[in-house]
Amino acid sequence: MKVKTPWYDSYKGMRKHLRYPNHSLYTQLREAIKKYPDNVALKYFNKDTTYEQLDIKIRRCSHALIANGVRPGDVVTICMPNTPECVIMFYALNRIGAVASIIHPLAAENEIKRYLEISDSKMILVINVALEKIENIISDTRVFKVIVVTPSDSMPIVKKTAYNQTVARLSNKVKESARFTSWKKFMRSAEEYTGKINEKVVGRDVACILYSGGTTGEPKGILLTNKGINAISIQAVEAIGNLSDQDSLLAILPMFHGFGLAIGVHTTLCLGATDVLIPQFSVNTFHRLLNKYEPTVIVGVPTLFEALLKNKHMKNIDLSYLRHIICGGDSLSVGLKKRTDAFLHEHGCFEQVREGYGLTETVTACTVMPTGQYRENSIGLPFPDVYVKIVKPYTQVEVAYGEVGEICVATVGMMVGYLNDELETARVLQRHRDGMLWLHTGDLGTMDKDGFTYFKQRLKRMIISSGYNVYPQFIENIIDEFDGVLMSTVIGVPDAYRGMAPKAFVVLKNKVKPNESFKRALREHCRKNLAKYEMPTRFVFKKSLPKTLVGKVNYRELEKE
Repeated sequence: MKVKTPWYDSYKGMRKHLRYPNHSLYTQLREAIKKYPDNVALKYFNKDTTYEQLDIKIRRCSHALIANGVRPGDVVTICMPNTPECVIMFYALNRIGAVASIIHPLAAENEIKRYLEISDSKMILVINVALEKIENIISDTRVFKVIVVTPSDSMPIVKKTAYNQTVARLSNKVKESARFTSWKKFMRSAEEYTGKINEKVVGRDVACILYSGGTTGEPKGILLTNKGINAISIQAVEAIGNLSDQDSLLAILPMFHGFGLAIGVHTTLCLGATDVLIPQFSVNTFHRLLNKYEPTVIVGVPTLFEALLKNKHMKNIDLSYLRHIICGGDSLSVGLKKRTDAFLHEHGCFEQVREGYGLTETVTACTVMPTGQYRENSIGLPFPDVYVKIVKPYTQVEVAYGEVGEICVATVGMMVGYLNDELETARVLQRHRDGMLWLHTGDLGTMDKDGFTYFKQRLKRMIISSGYNVYPQFIENIIDEFDGVLMSTVIGVPDAYRGMAPKAFVVLKNKVKPNESFKRALREHCRKNLAKYEMPTRFVFKKSLPKTLVGKVNYRELEKE
């Protein structure tokens, strides 16, 4: 069987190849600015910023950076939620050849200190709610300038006034000094530099440092290039299909997340489309965002779709404007996908959730399910110019179709390596006998004869029970199929008889109670569909599951329980 899509003929046949520029992210954005100067680039609390206005602010910010001593190759940390200042700073740094190190503003104090140290950051842009943490650690770092942003800085005047009279009174305010300054004063300093900017950034130059989520070990700095991020944006447009400057994307995923940076922001802006910036997401107000902005594109992790189903105000919502719904960042169970698709159809949207797969080491997604197709448990086909193969774990030996092994990826968008960690870089990036450089993902999966890939789980999540390999995601899919279950997560726990045994944490739908009758029925459902060695020894019912800072289920917290 041959798979027909806009970019893909067959996995072993002819593939469409794309051209990738050898310039900066800012230069790529400039093409959209020239083409669509009057289009709305950013929406933020009812305030619109056109592409022309965005460019003026980026250029001004780049002059302010130089005036404050930032030079090509310097690293500047961005510790921000999704706000216009975050976007402006990112592209301004890129324009002058500096590197953005993007971190979560809710990260712990010592974690922020570590990020600043390993990246050797010279400056930091920080949201005011994280200011106290910065004040406590800054003297132990090489940071010479702290630029403080408040969420109201880019709000329209009415919203800004209301915010400053309520929320802002409880927030930390910057005390101007040689080291600390406000965003407003920093931008005024642009007038101090009147020289030209030599935009000599090329594709191979490092554009930013993102950090792995840290759920399977110590977080690592991941070095991503201009060419890699530009390539992903070009590939994504081709793979997702039917996107234009008339689209609008709900930018819920933050820019410190590869999906949020490369797809949520860079791809959207390079199209000339509109980015609706959401600095803080709430399950309880999700319906207001949808009603207010009517986005045509939503990209998110599974917890976003969990929120869609849990929000009590979604009953009469109209979702007919949605054209693309993409899920990545973590595995989407079959049960959650089916319930989300049914919900979308009931509310006027006849598209389905299309699951993708990727990791920060490949910038973001590198496979996606083609439009109008669905294969259960599949993460789709590779993007154009992305190659996937399955190898026997801890080797370079390719396995047969349908056999479980480690997913390896070769792509233009691959990381340069891990920051200050040559040993781990060499372990993950390996040159195979075919002459190609492959990224060993640490994920288990299979591939069918048509080239569709099927994610099983993280290699480190595999449970060996009674000598058998047990895959938690398979058990999660069975549990999630049961009526009344919203989602579940399975971990391995020590067991005197089996060695390790599965333990299930289950979240139920609204108004469903875990009474004895429900528990018996769920166990019986699992017994009918699971082997004895796959059967969870315990079911723990929870209102919600712990999440990492990027919205994935925090397995380590569950293991502590």
